[in-house]
Amino acid sequence: MNLAMLNGVTGVAGALLAFTFGEWNQLLNVFLVIIIIDYLTGVLASLKEGRGLDSKTGFWGLARKALMFVVILLGHQIDLLLGTDVEMVKSGAIYFYMTNELISITENYGRLGLPLPDKITRVINILKNKEKQGDNDKS
Repeated sequence: MNLAMLNGVTGVAGALLAFTFGEWNQLLNVFLVIIIIDYLTGVLASLKEGRGLDSKTGFWGLARKALMFVVILLGHQIDLLLGTDVEMVKSGAIYFYMTNELISITENYGRLGLPLPDKITRVINILKNKEKQGDNDKS
């Protein structure tokens, strides 16, 4: 591939990212790192538990993570529509998903046998029970 073509592809990719997410800021950087850590700790925990790697589970895990970025994209577009200067909707979506990912990382650490403070373990159990109750209420 020649240099001009590489520059063109890179330019198009950058324009697409800018259109999709607006300014790529530190919040998106941190979110991306958290997603990668969650995925890796989930894989490691599955291996440690002897479950092995399942391509179907891995696919749906990555699909869920990709869909989080779709919601963030929509949040950015809504912010543009509303003319919000601080990207409220986009940032709110990122913080929401970041919280879920951090809880998942903490659960994965527990599955890996790393010590967790009792308070964190209790909070995760409470959140899991509320999620299960919410699912039962929908049935």
